[in-house]
Amino acid sequence: MKKLLNNSISLFVIAIVLMIIIPLPAFLLDLMLIINITLSIVILLTTMYIKEALEFSVFPSLLLITTLFRLSLNISSTRLILTNGGHAGAVIATFGNFVLQGNAVVGFIVFLIIVLVQFIVITKGAERIAEVTARFTLDAMPGKQMAIDADLSSGMITEEQAKHRRNNIQREADFYGAMDGATKFVKGDSIMSIVITAINFIGGIIIGMVQGGSTFTEVLQTYSIATVGDGLVSQIPALLISTATSMIVTRAASESTLNVDLSKQFKSQPTVLVISGIVLIAMGLIPGFPKIQVFSFAAILIFLGMNLIKNNADKTLDNLNDENQEEQPSSSEEEYFKNIDNIYELIQIDPIEMEVGYSLIPLVDESSGGNFIDRVVMFRRQFASEMGMVIPSVRLRDNGYLNPNEYAIKLKGEEIAKGEILVDYYLALDPGGVTGKVDGIDTIEPAYGIPSKWITKDKKELAEIYGYSVIDPLSVLVTHLSEVIKSHANELLSRQDLNQLLEKMKKTNESLVNEVVPGMISFGNFQKILCNLLKEGIPIKDMETILETISDYGSSVKDTETLTEHIRQSLKRTITRKWAESGQIKVITLSTEVEKLIINSINKNDRGSYLSIDPDAMQKIVGELLEQITKLKEEFQVPVILTSPFVRGYFRKLLDQFYPKAVVLSFNEIDNSVQIQAIGNISV
Repeated sequence: MKKLLNNSISLFVIAIVLMIIIPLPAFLLDLMLIINITLSIVILLTTMYIKEALEFSVFPSLLLITTLFRLSLNISSTRLILTNGGHAGAVIATFGNFVLQGNAVVGFIVFLIIVLVQFIVITKGAERIAEVTARFTLDAMPGKQMAIDADLSSGMITEEQAKHRRNNIQREADFYGAMDGATKFVKGDSIMSIVITAINFIGGIIIGMVQGGSTFTEVLQTYSIATVGDGLVSQIPALLISTATSMIVTRAASESTLNVDLSKQFKSQPTVLVISGIVLIAMGLIPGFPKIQVFSFAAILIFLGMNLIKNNADKTLDNLNDENQEEQPSSSEEEYFKNIDNIYELIQIDPIEMEVGYSLIPLVDESSGGNFIDRVVMFRRQFASEMGMVIPSVRLRDNGYLNPNEYAIKLKGEEIAKGEILVDYYLALDPGGVTGKVDGIDTIEPAYGIPSKWITKDKKELAEIYGYSVIDPLSVLVTHLSEVIKSHANELLSRQDLNQLLEKMKKTNESLVNEVVPGMISFGNFQKILCNLLKEGIPIKDMETILETISDYGSSVKDTETLTEHIRQSLKRTITRKWAESGQIKVITLSTEVEKLIINSINKNDRGSYLSIDPDAMQKIVGELLEQITKLKEEFQVPVILTSPFVRGYFRKLLDQFYPKAVVLSFNEIDNSVQIQAIGNISV
């Protein structure tokens, strides 16, 4: 029975094709015509009760089936009309007698009006809407895909939700593309209805007069009833289907069913009903207008409008009362904190917070026109694409203790950066080589510490002509936040984030993940390795290479620092791309004496190895490095120090407390395709 139901549509389509060939008796044709009318009503009501077009995605195929069904019934009814003396069943006869009412001319006119309304008004409009919607849907696909990728990168949705949304976009494009072609079925059906009606009428007259020997009046009476009845019994379902087609392609902006949307949106404008009622009363004063009908309907509109206005006013008052009750505490502070769950709210901290003074609120508040959130979302997407890590959401707060133009960036509840912004000004940075000076307020750019000036808007163009880099206040704020996040990315990588990265990796290489974590390395140690990479600005996007390197060395090497060095060497193409320019990399090298000094100062204990260098020697090394960096600052933005693989990790730790911005690389971390240019050397 279940298999029969699953194959019922296929059997129905085959039966439709057979009806075109096999003659149907009158009683069976009546049954099919009733099924056709019922099916059309069901389809029309379905399109009115769905919320979006994809809920009825089978509609294009259903449109083809119902059109074919109607045409097969037209052929069967034509065969009966022409071979059975104009008698084609009770349904056709009833429709013909009801519409004609003894006047064939009136009946034909009514039939033609129905056909033309369907063809010219409804079908033509639905065809155009489907065509435009299909085109716009296809054009909007790239933007929608980018929006999904942005939400996925920002962590607002999961991979499964993103996959579901992408599938919906593809289905929507396919649906409207199919609807664009399927509307041609309805258009062709309208044309065929006129042709079949003409064939029935002309052919019936010829057969009745030539073969039946009836008079013209008798033939006209008989075949006009059958022809009009047959036309109507097929065109009424066709009109319903055409209306359903128009209904489903115009449901693009709906939020609920058609009934709910109409009721909600008409109720939202009660003043319109009152004005319409007043206009009707004015029209009723015109001599000759039916005053009873006009005034009755006007009274109904005014009554409904005034009633809705009163109800809306009551709802607004109730909402205000509810808000006032929420603002007034129902109990004292002591009562509130008797609930232990409320105390837990006090100890919750956010990974990243930004507090702003009241003058900066318009920059970050969306309701005030600020697009700070959008800029942060774009940065989150870019950071995820480059580094392979999704940063958490940024919590925004206003802080009355800050100066009006100040902001503070907090990491896990502690302030780590601060800055000041003049909202109505622009920040002009001197990149070097400016041709003139502009007047402004001297300041320091907060993200990179570059001397700058706050200039007024009218001096913006002049500053750009002189060669200054002019930045708007919001960009200054976002840039500072992004640099802080980049430099502290290793502190933001939580266990939960790592778990999501591994779950994503399992979708492509589950066996590798299961082998390494926790098979060869614990979850905590793996997090330490990734944090070591992020601390030095190394992307963790190539998770497969990282896991494979741990798989190669994890059985013999247990120290996370040593494993990190092996992983860095495996990621040498990534490291080279990050720090090399135009096929070469400029570096400062360490002399053989300095490397030997560092190697001889390495001590080991149960917890691992550490550097124990003489303070005087350490001071000389750091002093020489800072001198070299100052001398060569025009050569590169971020100094790169090149060492041997064994020394690299220890020298990096040595510089952390003196010059954390420096990049320390080993020879094994640079790709062979890049030319190394040593522009400085550190010796003692």
